[in-house]
Amino acid sequence: MNELDELDWWVLRDDGTPVNVSFEEHCVWNRRPFEETRRIAETLIEGSTDVRISTVFLTIDHSWSGGPPILFETMVFGGPEEIDRWQERYSTLEDARAGHERAVAMVRKAMRAA
Repeated sequence: MNELDELDWWVLRDDGTPVNVSFEEHCVWNRRPFEETRRIAETLIEGSTDVRISTVFLTIDHSWSGGPPILFETMVFGGPEEIDRWQERYSTLEDARAGHERAVAMVRKAMRAA
């Protein structure tokens, strides 16, 4: 057994349901394009070419200390220092979508204040 087999691998079904799988199953699923399998949402802030909010499916459970699996992440790239590289993680697709919208609103507010 190698170290990759010990990680908690996940894939998203076409209906958005996360499913825990083996490393081998994950490798087959991961051959599909990133935009098709892992990108949940992406927003470029209007009037700016360098501020982007991205929400993705992580494929590995990031709840390192137990609890529900953490499978999604929203991250801000660019903008004022206080929001650049901001991130938040979620257990469900619904929470990830809602979190993405909150992050977009936060970034827009920060950009207006800057």
